[in-house]
Amino acid sequence: MSPTTPPPTTPPPTTPPPVGGLPKHALIGYLHASFANGSGYLRMADVPAEWDIINLAFGEPTSVTSGDIRFQLCPVSECPSVETEAEFIAAIRAKQQQGKKVLISIGGQNGQVQLTTTAARDAFVRSVGAIIDRYGLDGLDIDFEGHSLSLNTGDTDFKNPTTPVIVNLISAVRTLKQRYGADFVLTMAPETFFVQLGYQYYGSGPWGGQDPRAGSYLPVIHALRNDITVLHVQDYNSGPIMGLDNQYHTMGGADFHIAMTDMLLAGFPVAGNTANVFPPLRPDQVAFGTPASTSAGNGYVAPPGVQAAVNCLVRGASCGGYAPRSGTSPGFRGLMTWSINWDRYYGWEFKNNHEPFLNALP
Repeated sequence: MSPTTPPPTTPPPTTPPPVGGLPKHALIGYLHASFANGSGYLRMADVPAEWDIINLAFGEPTSVTSGDIRFQLCPVSECPSVETEAEFIAAIRAKQQQGKKVLISIGGQNGQVQLTTTAARDAFVRSVGAIIDRYGLDGLDIDFEGHSLSLNTGDTDFKNPTTPVIVNLISAVRTLKQRYGADFVLTMAPETFFVQLGYQYYGSGPWGGQDPRAGSYLPVIHALRNDITVLHVQDYNSGPIMGLDNQYHTMGGADFHIAMTDMLLAGFPVAGNTANVFPPLRPDQVAFGTPASTSAGNGYVAPPGVQAAVNCLVRGASCGGYAPRSGTSPGFRGLMTWSINWDRYYGWEFKNNHEPFLNALP
């Protein structure tokens, strides 16, 4: 399939965009920039104008604990159509001139990052800053998966973490935010296991024996809540998760998106402890992630289901059997997908359905 760049479908906004330069409801996607897979390579210049945040996948460490993050464009041997670095940078500038944000995403499925030492923390700050400066990027996406984050035994208070990999990540991101200032865009794409599962289980638990990764993003999100631009949890590749209705919700339909997102908009007691509540995020900080196609991840939901979930969260309509504890959230930020490449492969179903839908929201 040959990539094409359709013309923008939306007129310029009549009111200035909010802080950070993002539209009220944003379309967010990952671009396979450093590797090829079955979806094929897509040049930055050919990314359609509908995408508001483009996350470059992925920056990865030289070793799990080095903190030294490297990013390079897909090799020609793997991606014959890859652009030159100069062309890539020029295309990023063109996107930014259109008001788009281009971020480096750190981690991914294969990029385990464990900042176990202050030396690794400092290497992370130095190397991520070098990537941002080299390509002139707008910010950073934290996509730590697998075993990157876990809580040491006895680290039971998300408000006061003691585990080095958690403390050092918070410190590193704060340093980068301070370096680049108020316009620095910070997003995160944790899996449900690291966030919503924290309603039931946090770390290894009071008696040990639980998976120490359970809820382990919560202290990071909480510490950086004043700095986070958008948190878009991956509502895919997930097991059943208990919602605020104390029922288990299973991915693959509107209900899962509603229940998982409501937890972030309403807040929740961590590990069931009503004296230890994770406070809600602002609606403009919250989006949710869904696969662009059946090939992109488990838990694909066709456009009508995704839009039913958003209508429930934003308007209080189409809620099915789940009533959001958070009420209605007109400021809900939008939708993230893995990935822009997979969306192109499947004829732009995600973009073509959801961009006009988001623009039509109140």
